[in-house]
Amino acid sequence: MPDALDLLLTRRSIPANRLGDPGPDAGELEKLMTIAARVPDHGKLVPWRFVTVTGADRDALAEALNARLAEINPNVGEDGFAFMRDRLTNPPLMVAVVSRAVVHPKIPEWEQVLSAGAAAMNLVIGANALGYAAQWVTDWYAYDEGARAILGLAEGEKIAGFVHIGTPLDPPTERGRPALDEVVTAWHG
Repeated sequence: MPDALDLLLTRRSIPANRLGDPGPDAGELEKLMTIAARVPDHGKLVPWRFVTVTGADRDALAEALNARLAEINPNVGEDGFAFMRDRLTNPPLMVAVVSRAVVHPKIPEWEQVLSAGAAAMNLVIGANALGYAAQWVTDWYAYDEGARAILGLAEGEKIAGFVHIGTPLDPPTERGRPALDEVVTAWHG
């Protein structure tokens, strides 16, 4: 297992279509879900849940979402369908992080949404800590009502992101990061 600080300093997303086998086994999946659920949650509302997709269910989901894509965008073309198939079937595990924020008299919806985002990030970091790679994405199917129905979302639930997990097929490459003096300021009273 990598050192926690080294992991945080070097973690890199790998595109979902460049993730392959092996993926987490049942014990590792349980560990990942435990890590994902261990986030700040003001009021203990549990404003998120997870939908895991593995094995042959990846093919079924890709087929269902491609059928929906054909309905809403008849001009998508084979490249678009292939992209969806690869994104959903190459990684051995996809986890939909579902935000289920509620109206609460003391806890703003924004805090609940942030908790779902923290769950997604914990999932990404947990996957990397176990030696896998991950990518957290959204796409049209995070926002489309029909796609959300395919995924079994209830009224009021939203997709915080899809976290794809597997073994990288290529070594990670670094990307530019913001200069700290551009994003960090010190407040002085």
